[in-house]
Amino acid sequence: MDKRLLDILCCPLTKAPLRPLGEAELASLNRAIAAGGVRNHGGGALAQAIPAGLVTRDGRTIYRLDDDIPVMLADESIATAQLPDFPLP
Repeated sequence: MDKRLLDILCCPLTKAPLRPLGEAELASLNRAIAAGGVRNHGGGALAQAIPAGLVTRDGRTIYRLDDDIPVMLADESIATAQLPDFPLP
């Protein structure tokens, strides 16, 4: 992802800055999706693994990337509190 774009993006819910998901964070998210029960803020269940994403710097909210394009819709965001082994910063 372009560093300049990342520098201006923020969480639409909290206005917190974002950073790319690390490997361990992405693995934790995709394990939870595979196990079922992961929902976005809009209430929709996630059925497919996410190839990449952004997370707020406090580690509380994830936004997926679709073809390297951030999906910055509040209803599409994912709370990390529902991921049992998500590594917090």
